[in-house]
Amino acid sequence: MSRTGAVGQPHARLEGHDKVTGTARYAVEYPVDGVAYAHLVQSTIVRGTITGVDTAAALAVDGVLCVLHHGNAPRLAPGVDAEVFRLQEPTVHYRGQIVAVVVAESSEAAREAARLVRLDYHPQPYRTRLSAQDPDLYRPDHVNPAYPTDVLAGDFDAGFAESEIRLDLSYRTPSYHNSPLEPHASTAQWQDGRLLVHDSSQGTSPGREILARLFGLPPESVRVINTHVGGGFGSKLYGKTQTVLAALVARHVDRPVRLALTRQQMFGPVGYRTPTIQRIRLGAGRDGRLAAIAHDAVSQTSTLTEFAEQSAVYTRNLYAAPNRRTTHRLARLDVPTPFWMRAPGHTPGSFALESALDELALACQVDPVELRLRNDTTVDPESGRPFTSRNLAACLDDGARRFGWVDRDPTPRSRREGRWLFGTGMAGSSYPARMRPAAASAAASADGTFEVRINAADIGTGARTALWQVAADALGAPPERVRIQVGDSALPAADSAGGSTGLASWSWAVVRACERLCDRIARSRGGVPAEGLFVEVSTDDEVAAQATLPRYAYGAQFAEVRVDVDTGEVRVRRLLGVFAVGRVVNPTTLRSQLIGGMTMGLSMALHEAGLFDARYGCWTNHDLASYHVSSNADVPAVEAYWVPDEDAQLNPVGVKGAGEIGIVGAAAAIANAVHHATGVRVRELPVTLDKLLPA
Repeated sequence: MSRTGAVGQPHARLEGHDKVTGTARYAVEYPVDGVAYAHLVQSTIVRGTITGVDTAAALAVDGVLCVLHHGNAPRLAPGVDAEVFRLQEPTVHYRGQIVAVVVAESSEAAREAARLVRLDYHPQPYRTRLSAQDPDLYRPDHVNPAYPTDVLAGDFDAGFAESEIRLDLSYRTPSYHNSPLEPHASTAQWQDGRLLVHDSSQGTSPGREILARLFGLPPESVRVINTHVGGGFGSKLYGKTQTVLAALVARHVDRPVRLALTRQQMFGPVGYRTPTIQRIRLGAGRDGRLAAIAHDAVSQTSTLTEFAEQSAVYTRNLYAAPNRRTTHRLARLDVPTPFWMRAPGHTPGSFALESALDELALACQVDPVELRLRNDTTVDPESGRPFTSRNLAACLDDGARRFGWVDRDPTPRSRREGRWLFGTGMAGSSYPARMRPAAASAAASADGTFEVRINAADIGTGARTALWQVAADALGAPPERVRIQVGDSALPAADSAGGSTGLASWSWAVVRACERLCDRIARSRGGVPAEGLFVEVSTDDEVAAQATLPRYAYGAQFAEVRVDVDTGEVRVRRLLGVFAVGRVVNPTTLRSQLIGGMTMGLSMALHEAGLFDARYGCWTNHDLASYHVSSNADVPAVEAYWVPDEDAQLNPVGVKGAGEIGIVGAAAAIANAVHHATGVRVRELPVTLDKLLPA
């Protein structure tokens, strides 16, 4: 594979210069002649029916072209996810639902006119409050993406009852909201019955399929481009409302249309991480070895589309215990539909389990690192099959060494300097190493250059650069002679960037295409004809053959905090993580992904929380002024390292993916450190001063 040595070397992003100089084009920045602008109108009730729409004042605004709503919007084909299928019915399912769209000559006119649209409603009773005691909680058929809802092994009740140490604990996480730098945005234009969309999307292949079905077009008549995407974190995985509405109104007004959501409109209609209520029960011997473990997770979904967060799945595969129970229950509420957010399920699940293990370590008087090592396993606790590779212990050992864990006094509230209490905490982490089928093409020119094409999405992760390095090695060519094309549904099909599957899946297809091209060149006796050579391959069969292998990335997170004894102010002094993520393609972009995830975990631990007012069915802090995220002043020295993690059963490159693992366990490590500093156990995030001061 490493014939030129490009893989494994640090390299700046290929598009880095374009981004820092402002020449990289995003979804609503492409030059388009005659473009119009759209702005969304949202419902002001939680549940009910629209009984009247008054658009007179809006249409009177200079430059307004039209106002579309359920009463006059063109009909779309049925059978597509209800979340993208708006303006087709008068029913309101949640507060903030898109109920109309205004199109105008300028964005200012569209926004002003949207403010003037008047709607009458017939409100109906609603339910918006999540509770573990809700009598209407139900068991979904499966949880995301296709895991069994409940899994039982052994006899949990008996194992728990017979354990020397028993813990029964409850943890809560609030809703979290994706707020990437580039909001959800699209530019749509029609020409001769064909649709072209520049979209802020984590994958254009699914978006093209949705648009083709909605508008009754063959897929080849739809092209979606996402050359540059300003972040997504899961919220842009599939076609969203703005993509469909931009295309709908562009066809209606017969001119190109831009539609970008405001920051406030990002809170709800595009999805969010559901709040969770999680019960953890641990039964163990006095040596800390687990005999029984149960993880029961409750979360919410909407009345529109079922979305079942897989929070308890984290507990199924990480630590050994002969008696196990993991369950999921849903509350169907009059709220927006939750959606994917970085390391879905594993992020809230790890906070609950890793916090509970810290409590178990204290109860057993066993060091938290040692406790996890004692419960390590070489086989998947759920299936009994050996892991393709498992380097959790290596991460724990290396992390403890780098962090200086051995010098830690385990006694809570044992270190104080003036007004500040100091503490350290840690957590393990894991995330599935999944792969999906993809296709790629490779072409050779007579001048000795190559072009590799694949519909991958670079959402700021450096995927474009890593694939370029993979291609150079697979071709045995100097990297400067290789060109890579991504981000266009006209390229060979590939799935979205999400679930840490991107590089692992795409690199597989790229390697196979390059290998096939090298074979063609060899058969041509080493020469490339004037017209060049071209091959295209798909990995469908290869990926399917390995789909059931238990494959995971692992990590160990360590945190040091200080807490002001008078104010309860929490400051993270340092974060350190060590990870096992397969083969490293580009150390520069890998480190960026890991510290980005760790920083997001810090934000989850101390700052982020959607404050939902159940009376009115809306978030009261739906902007970045009041929805707090970590800023530069909050982020300390963040260190990310990795251990060798060779795994011949993964894919041709040996990549596991690193976009998700950095956030998993980070919040628990910080919360555990706060307990070590103060003696106060916070089981409901975020860790804020009001939860510390009473103690």
